[in-house]
Amino acid sequence: MFKATKGMVLPTTMTGSYPKPNWYTEGLRGRAFKSALGDTLFREQYLDAVATVITDQEMAGLDILTDGDSRFDLEVGGKSWFFYVLERLGGLQGSKSQSPGWSADLGIRPGHILYEVQEAYQSPIVIGQLTGGQLDYSALWKVAQKMTGNTVKFGTISSQSLARMMWNEFYPTDKDLILNCCDIINQELRELAASGCKLIQVEEPRHHFMAQDPKTADADYEFFTEAFNREIAGVDAEIWLHTCWGNPAQQRLVSNPTYERAISHLLEVDADVITFECAGSDGKDLPLFADLETVKKFAIGVVNHTSTVVESPQQVADLIRRALEFVPAERLIISTDCGFGREGISRRIAFHKCVSLVQGTNIVRKELGLPEATVRAADPQFAFSGPTRN
Repeated sequence: MFKATKGMVLPTTMTGSYPKPNWYTEGLRGRAFKSALGDTLFREQYLDAVATVITDQEMAGLDILTDGDSRFDLEVGGKSWFFYVLERLGGLQGSKSQSPGWSADLGIRPGHILYEVQEAYQSPIVIGQLTGGQLDYSALWKVAQKMTGNTVKFGTISSQSLARMMWNEFYPTDKDLILNCCDIINQELRELAASGCKLIQVEEPRHHFMAQDPKTADADYEFFTEAFNREIAGVDAEIWLHTCWGNPAQQRLVSNPTYERAISHLLEVDADVITFECAGSDGKDLPLFADLETVKKFAIGVVNHTSTVVESPQQVADLIRRALEFVPAERLIISTDCGFGREGISRRIAFHKCVSLVQGTNIVRKELGLPEATVRAADPQFAFSGPTRN
């Protein structure tokens, strides 16, 4: 149900995370969000940080905004993407070095940056049935949404990715673990939507990653789809399914990946919008969108989160034009490949990537006779060397 992007043509957004301001030194450190707001230093820094992120996006001219994932602590390799949830679930105890997923699957060894990331994660052990905790998604969204009249998208890790960071010593199978986690997150997402959030993004179900493994069977895809649909069942909001090829410490997890095998299975999920990383691959998978029978919208990444080079508006426009050869404008959304994280890219670079994203979209909007967005960050009258008045 298109509750947020209905009627919008070529809307712009970023994936979610945004570099923290240098002065934002506080963190939740496992505390419940609403309780932590009673801490004067955290409250002031958190609210000011969210306001800063909102302002940056509005100056860049983005249509759909995020809170920058400001709830996440500044930790190695984006650890908080997993651990914001894990630290608040019941049924977990202790930890083990590495995770049950990455090291074995990707052949990561000492000396690789992602090995260091894995060492920092210290995955918890499932010793009993998982129970929900104080995730406070509704409160987090409300803090950001009241700061702007634009739609604020709320994003959260999917249960099937979350399970990759837990050592299962309780459930008969990992599938049982995932489905229990789906039910916990589903309840949180229902409450989030009921509080007024119109756009919820569920991040990184495993369809596209498992498609890189030739041993993945159709039954596996069916389970991933079942799990995703269970996680968002009854959630009265526009649902986005986010995919990319990794973001820990701004690193990709797969070299030369493709959506070719996964795309038909991604179309089977109960999501309204599916996001695809395109900038990092120079749009090589765009022809896969041709002749797909779907009413879903596609959000394509047009700036690369793993590179510190700011794409030019012309580069962005070129990628959008190529996408329009396969997807009609009314079903195309313009975004970033992934979140900008908190470690690898500075706030200044992330900001200018957003500015370029909108400027490039404006080039195509003008060509199509569509209204252009105001990009205050690029208005010459605000440049120090701009025109002066007598």
